[in-house]
Amino acid sequence: MIIDSLLDTDLYKFTMMQAVLHQHPGAQVEYRFKCRTPGIDLAGCLDEISAQIDLLCSLHFRPEELDYLRGLRFIKPDFVDFLGLFHLDRKYVTLRASDSVPGEIELEIKGPWLYTILFEVPLLAIISEVWFRRTGAGADHAEGRRRLEAKIALLRDAQGYSECRIADYGTRRRYSRHWHGELLQVLQQQLGSQFVGTSNVHFARRFGLTPLGTMAHEWLQAFQALGPRLRDSQAAALEAWAREYRGDLGIALSDVVGLDAFLRDFDLYFCKLFDGMRHDSGDPFEWGERILAHLQGYRVDPRNKVLVFSDGLDIEKVMHLYARFRDRCQVAFGVGTNLTNDLGPTPLNIVIKMVRCNGQPVAKLSDSPGKSMCDDPGYLTYLRQVFGVA
Repeated sequence: MIIDSLLDTDLYKFTMMQAVLHQHPGAQVEYRFKCRTPGIDLAGCLDEISAQIDLLCSLHFRPEELDYLRGLRFIKPDFVDFLGLFHLDRKYVTLRASDSVPGEIELEIKGPWLYTILFEVPLLAIISEVWFRRTGAGADHAEGRRRLEAKIALLRDAQGYSECRIADYGTRRRYSRHWHGELLQVLQQQLGSQFVGTSNVHFARRFGLTPLGTMAHEWLQAFQALGPRLRDSQAAALEAWAREYRGDLGIALSDVVGLDAFLRDFDLYFCKLFDGMRHDSGDPFEWGERILAHLQGYRVDPRNKVLVFSDGLDIEKVMHLYARFRDRCQVAFGVGTNLTNDLGPTPLNIVIKMVRCNGQPVAKLSDSPGKSMCDDPGYLTYLRQVFGVA
């Protein structure tokens, strides 16, 4: 059984789910899977993936897991009570081999947002682990441990980097659940205070780590259909988040419709209201410089704000970013696949993205080529026009 706990997902799934329960419990959504790695025959793994989804949908939250969630200061009692009755329902998932592209699979999730939001991360983890189980793909745990030790030594032993801290953000494309658990313990033991936590709630509970996360792209995407008008959707999503968490979980995601559009919406009010911003596409150095200039333009001291970097990081890039920004603002780093799936073979580049909300198309306009995902080209053109994105 690949997923044996419903906590085996990213924290921001729970934080968003709580806000959905309180603010949009009737919203209907659609998600779609995409494998961006060419030439991958996932259709040959279809039966095992399907069986693992069935097992996932048999899980319920255990009393001790609910007690753990209840102990997080930003999680409200009524949400935990709801989770006590919750399980994932297979009827919301459609899985089949592609009719048009040999070897590809078509995976869709369609149903109430409140009842489908927890599918994304475990489904991606299942697909990744099944793929590596089936293919073998030359994975070498000894090599993975050697590479991990080298990364740890690079960060731990470098002069001037004792305050450079990283977190694990690598659940969705990990090699396996077992490897994920092993490397987290090694990081915890060997990096000490330089390892600040994990996005994975199950392992945070199991190993006494800090669970980390705020919002994901789908929160802002959904407001393209839920908000008062499309042009105001980002501001509406950020306002709704602030109403839910009242100053907690104050990191805003900046790349749903591109950085230019984000900065136009992220005015003095939001600059003061939020603790910082998260980078997830485009050049991180350019992004950081523009964020700092934006804050300074509003006379907000960047040294009081956090810049979170989380896009395709490895330890060397973390160190370069830290050197650039450490004296100018607070910095945080979420390292994903480079930690959880670096045993030799190339990890799968797989995603599940929201494509519709309440029957209307929604989209992410990424600052990185190839990251945008939308099933309605006409809407994508309209979205660009409304937000003035080239």
